[in-house]
Amino acid sequence: MTLTLDNRSQKKESSLTQALRQIQQLNSKIAVLEQQHQDYVQKQQNLIPAIAEICISPIQEVEALRILIYRGEAACRQYLRSVLVRQRKNSKRSRT
Repeated sequence: MTLTLDNRSQKKESSLTQALRQIQQLNSKIAVLEQQHQDYVQKQQNLIPAIAEICISPIQEVEALRILIYRGEAACRQYLRSVLVRQRKNSKRSRT
């Protein structure tokens, strides 16, 4: 009888220990994901002043924000580069 109780309590303790370990692992993964999310949000927020500075028309601004929201930071940066290239070409044309 004592052996059976000891076995049961050891199994319970073992499963509790496993559950605690899994909870700690999940908490660690959650912390990593939260940090990645904060980094992502910060990068997006850093682009907003650039959008306002680079885009001449409200349509360009809306398009840049739409790209930022739906396709991400890299695609938005690419769009802003293309806007700058077009502006430079247009300014060279108007000078000549």
